[in-house]
Amino acid sequence: MARQPLSHIRNFAIVAHIDHGKSTLADRFLEITGLVKPREGAAQVLDDLDLERERGITIKARAVRMPYEKDGTEYVLNLIDTPGHVDFSYEVSRSLAACEGAVLLVDATQGVEAQTVANAYLAVEADLELLPVLNKIDMQGARPEAVAEEINAVLGLDTDEIQYCSAKTGEGAREVLDRIVEEIPPPEGDPDAPLRALLFDAVYDTYRGVVIYVRLIDGHLDQGQKIHLIGADAEYEATEIGVLAPDRTKVKRLNAGESGYVVANIKGLADVSIGDTVTASPPPADVEALPGYREPRPMVYCGLYPTYPKDFEPLRKALQTLSLNDASFTFHPETSEALGFGFRCGFLGLLHMEIVQERLERDSDVDLVQTAPNVTYEVVQTDGEIIRVEKPSDVPEPNYIDQFREPIARCSMIVPDTSVGAIMQMAADKRGVYVETQYLSPTRVMLVYDVPLQEIVFDFYDKLKSATRGYGTLDYEIKGYETSNMVRLRILVNSVEVDALSMICHRETAERRGRRVLQRLRKSIPRHLFKVPLQAAIGGKIVARETISALRKDVTAKCYGGDITRKRKLLEKQKKGKLRMKQVGNVEIPQEAFLSVLGTGDDDKKKK
Repeated sequence: MARQPLSHIRNFAIVAHIDHGKSTLADRFLEITGLVKPREGAAQVLDDLDLERERGITIKARAVRMPYEKDGTEYVLNLIDTPGHVDFSYEVSRSLAACEGAVLLVDATQGVEAQTVANAYLAVEADLELLPVLNKIDMQGARPEAVAEEINAVLGLDTDEIQYCSAKTGEGAREVLDRIVEEIPPPEGDPDAPLRALLFDAVYDTYRGVVIYVRLIDGHLDQGQKIHLIGADAEYEATEIGVLAPDRTKVKRLNAGESGYVVANIKGLADVSIGDTVTASPPPADVEALPGYREPRPMVYCGLYPTYPKDFEPLRKALQTLSLNDASFTFHPETSEALGFGFRCGFLGLLHMEIVQERLERDSDVDLVQTAPNVTYEVVQTDGEIIRVEKPSDVPEPNYIDQFREPIARCSMIVPDTSVGAIMQMAADKRGVYVETQYLSPTRVMLVYDVPLQEIVFDFYDKLKSATRGYGTLDYEIKGYETSNMVRLRILVNSVEVDALSMICHRETAERRGRRVLQRLRKSIPRHLFKVPLQAAIGGKIVARETISALRKDVTAKCYGGDITRKRKLLEKQKKGKLRMKQVGNVEIPQEAFLSVLGTGDDDKKKK
């Protein structure tokens, strides 16, 4: 493959809100540049996973190299397709670091959405050239002029700069490519300097080990060359290098400004760090590491347990396999008295959690029990030590807690003007703090609130969609931790705490949530021969109680008359037996009871 001068290379990404047509526009680019024949190409060529195709969303960022000719000059366009969902914004930030420009795609029927704004700000922060493109102009409900005004009002982009296109029909797609060549600057770098490349992604291949994706900043990389990862302080041999066009295509050399893949016999994803700098081995003395990324930290945790104990090992293997392809997913073993052996898993958000669970059930064929999701808290102890709390059992005793901090998310909600009152009331009920209101158009409003992440995890998104009849969109980013009146709500069955049902919640909502759990339990646990008290407690104080009444056998049925003392004697004997049974008897909690209570997590799963 001939070396292209830097002035003939363009590195760009497509960013947009979910379902605004990123992957479809990428398909048209592949057809125009001749990489895919129109009749042979499947829809969403860059979406590899079955789940991506079924849900119509992009989960994993993909890169592809496209040749393009304009005015008799050959250019190389490196496109990086990015996800649109808020849970996968870390993929977007990583992709943008490997680009000089971004195509900001907006749906002409939907207008500017929450994630559109968030991704535009990500691109601006990365100092990228922004090219606004209005998609789906061929649809019946398209409002191109009104949406163009929204883009101008919200993002400050001139309406004259907006390119109109239809990714479905291909109308305007070639003009978008022309403008990418004209307006997005070529990469900066020194082809003759020592090798420096940014490691912007990595995937696990069953046969080749870890395949790393790199963007070369300086120098060049040859097949068979020894490379050094500065952050990991490890050396490997680049046994195979190549580009994605759109499938892996081997080349002998990658040059400055280009993006490609490297196979180097790296055994596991834990051996590489996304954002690391790749250089030659031995590393030159004056080589400087490139600025990397902030590591994605899981913010939502839940327990995953096999329904049947024999499935524990298959579940462990499935989790290990999944973690090889998803470095942001974490897990470690834990034991629950109620559910047995399982794993504590960390996710970036609720959709991420749902995707992981669905992939697990498909790939491993294991039936799972999932505990209700909770977020990560910080506890400042009386001795000044700060500890991270990922599950209710980690919370220290109240007399050892000086401060309880919870994560706060800044939520941007774009809603119809008719729903503003309902959304403001909902945000206030969820302990949200008002930040600002911005009118995007006469009929659409962006409300910004600071809301505790725990409230978003619980049922915030569902209520937002209900209040706006499906038209509301949500984007959030973690702002930091703030002191809050959080408590550990303990659930006791027959005076014994059930760790799988305990939760962390705000003191004001603890009684209501505890009572709801107890009511579900009471319907699900079968009656025993003795009364079973169900209690919700904060510390030593009971805040809610339900009672499962006892089964009673009619022991006097065989007494056909006779003295009343005979019946009393039998009843007293039954009473003593029940008392003894209560002291030594265990309450059998069936699996269905846990599923009915932990089903609160199912209500919170977010589809989009």
